[in-house]
Amino acid sequence: MKVMGVDPGLTRAGFAVVEQTGGKLRSLEFGTIRGSGEIPDQLAALRSRLAEAIETHRPDEMAVERLFVTRNQRTAVRVGQASGIALLAAAEAGIPVVEYGPLQVKQAVVGVGSATKDQVSFMVRRILGLTERPETADAADALALAICHIHSHKLSARAAAR
Repeated sequence: MKVMGVDPGLTRAGFAVVEQTGGKLRSLEFGTIRGSGEIPDQLAALRSRLAEAIETHRPDEMAVERLFVTRNQRTAVRVGQASGIALLAAAEAGIPVVEYGPLQVKQAVVGVGSATKDQVSFMVRRILGLTERPETADAADALALAICHIHSHKLSARAAAR
């Protein structure tokens, strides 16, 4: 199973593709998509890079961080726009999408819903056996989203088998 994780954002979005083979997880690619210029240019760059990663790795499913509503409406709108682009890229490729909230991801990866960004990054490195820390918290979050989905998928399969 291959899962693409996306932590949406306009100026910085994290993406990752994680593969599960047997009981082992490994990262196939991860990084940060940096947008510049006007909002339409940022959205186009995000869609282009996500489509490229989808074409390269052909993930089975996509996990996207659910929009966390903040008091800053401008930030919420921009993250919503970026999230929409991730959903569009998945739909164009025929990939099912599942959205997870930050607490769900932290719980699945660290075991505690109140985990810090550093704790998430540390556990992502441990789980995937990465030698280096992801360059941004966005990339680490995208890896964590993919891991969360794989873990959730395993639990759902076990529950269905009972």
